[in-house]
Amino acid sequence: MSKPCIICVAITGSVPRKSDNPAVPITVSEQVESTQEAFEAGASILHAHVRNDDETTTSDPEKFARLKEGIEKHCPSMIIQFSTGGRSGAGKTRGGMLPLRPDMASLSVGSNNFPTRVYENPPDLVDWLAEEMRKYDVKPEIEAFDLSHIFKAKEMADKGDLVGTPYIQFVMGVKNAMPVDRDVFDFYRQTVARLFGEDAPWCAAGIGRNQVVLNEWSILAGGHVRTGLEDNVRWDKETLAPSNAALVERAANLCEKFDRPVATPDQARRILGLREHQV
Repeated sequence: MSKPCIICVAITGSVPRKSDNPAVPITVSEQVESTQEAFEAGASILHAHVRNDDETTTSDPEKFARLKEGIEKHCPSMIIQFSTGGRSGAGKTRGGMLPLRPDMASLSVGSNNFPTRVYENPPDLVDWLAEEMRKYDVKPEIEAFDLSHIFKAKEMADKGDLVGTPYIQFVMGVKNAMPVDRDVFDFYRQTVARLFGEDAPWCAAGIGRNQVVLNEWSILAGGHVRTGLEDNVRWDKETLAPSNAALVERAANLCEKFDRPVATPDQARRILGLREHQV
């Protein structure tokens, strides 16, 4: 299979702390350095959260602005994707960084259970986030924690709430949400192909030890992959992951093993229908 595989690196997230793994980048400078290493290892998309200096979560647009500036300087042409996830803020604060015009932003289109809480994505907030993404020319990545979220994305696309072919990511392995199940994974990708067309791009993310499992399934099935310390702080049962770059390198090695070239940032932009990088 010669189809290039996009590697997304989720560098920080809202949950892991340095007490879980000292390699988790917290400050903006740490995030820029970690992302540059991951970029050089083959990542073409950065999925970014920001944190306060005490490691608590935030949606502070000023921190996102500094991160974006650093990535544009040190990782030319890399796709910048900001998180609008509910663990980092509440209500419309979740989209406060969208006027910065990142290339992409995550968009969860429905609610579901998380390990200790309900991950709330009420319809009015989803509609507002989608509207802001259209306003600022930000392509959403649909984070599908449940089958219904794929069908919701189709409904939104048909209404014109999502511009272009949606990029859908299957999130599997979150406790109390969708488990890692091969039959479900296959049904997800078949459903995307049926609703959006055989060439519609999709990605999958596995949480914890399931990260490498979903990497393998996705690469073999013609999809794209997500890796990084947000989802998985371990290399294996006994060992912490040394860095985001090491996890990206592992995904790149799987691409080589299964005869998938790693997509360059420019290739990834074409696959996803993004605006060209401005030099």
